[in-house]
Amino acid sequence: MSNKHVFNAGPCLLPQEVYDRSIEAIRDFKGTGVSLLSISHRTKEWQDSMDECRALWKELLNIPDGYEVVFLGGGASLQFLYVAMNYLEHKAGYLETGVWAKKALKEAQGLGNAYAVASSADRNYCYIPKGYDIPADLDYFHITTNNTIYGTEIKHDIDSPVPLIADMSSDILSRPVDVSKYALIYGGAQKNAGSAGCAFAIIRKDLLGRVTRYLPTMLDYRTHIDKESMFNTPPVFSIFTMIETLKWIKAQGGVEAIHAQDEKKAATLYAEIDRNPLFVGTADAEDRSIMNICFVMAPGYEALQDEFLAFSKSCGMVGIKGHRSVGGFRASVYNAASQEDVEALVACMKEFEAQHK
Repeated sequence: MSNKHVFNAGPCLLPQEVYDRSIEAIRDFKGTGVSLLSISHRTKEWQDSMDECRALWKELLNIPDGYEVVFLGGGASLQFLYVAMNYLEHKAGYLETGVWAKKALKEAQGLGNAYAVASSADRNYCYIPKGYDIPADLDYFHITTNNTIYGTEIKHDIDSPVPLIADMSSDILSRPVDVSKYALIYGGAQKNAGSAGCAFAIIRKDLLGRVTRYLPTMLDYRTHIDKESMFNTPPVFSIFTMIETLKWIKAQGGVEAIHAQDEKKAATLYAEIDRNPLFVGTADAEDRSIMNICFVMAPGYEALQDEFLAFSKSCGMVGIKGHRSVGGFRASVYNAASQEDVEALVACMKEFEAQHK
């Protein structure tokens, strides 16, 4: 993989150490002589791993008392339904900042009164709405902190007069978070927290159990808290890669150190997009994501899009084609992407510019 620079939006690049340790565990999990793929989740060795995973989350994000972390199948898309099932009683508000926020809202609308408090759909989600008020009579207010398709991001922990719920699928562990401001933080693992196949949920326990509807056992967060994420067989391999990814983040100096690296990578690439006359960014500058950097050919150069995609591939770039709904290009620079990866893409863009000056 050394000659490839992977910018996939997800499943994404993971640290090399995670690949290596996963391969070792597939061969022999913790010296048991049994593969990770065949280990019983009821063994002490696996129970120790589950305990370690929760402890790492709590340490890296300074999760306060009164919260629990659970690991579930189904990805963030199933969490859209979990949220409404567990929290929607009378009315819920959503900040509509992209496709995934809109899908989360749709799931809630299927169960009750849910609506968009504010939306950036009027400009194809290229900015984060501002100046809106969060009604005090909501059961909860839901935000999607990073919008992978459009390259916008909420970069701070907002103040909410009602329980705040956040989908942090694509920017979790990229910046320090004040978990105490949230009733729930959830997301898919396959960006910054491991391989595909698992979702995480960081849950404030005292805000559960307030809805009067019937909660199916499997869709009740309390089930998974009580059973320590093992009510049914957990996604063992994904959780293992999560543990190794969290250990890697800790070894880098923690979330604060990772954040500094992520900001530097993003600044490097945005600087080239703004400098290079062949390209232009799509998100408003103040709301640009440091995880998913979206850009297109500049006016007058649109016909070069396919040529640049082919050229970038020849330079070893992987996964920079924009989402099918918006086109253009997207470089996802999650935690495991290196500064060298970003500088290689910048060099590729400069060389392409030189060929078409």
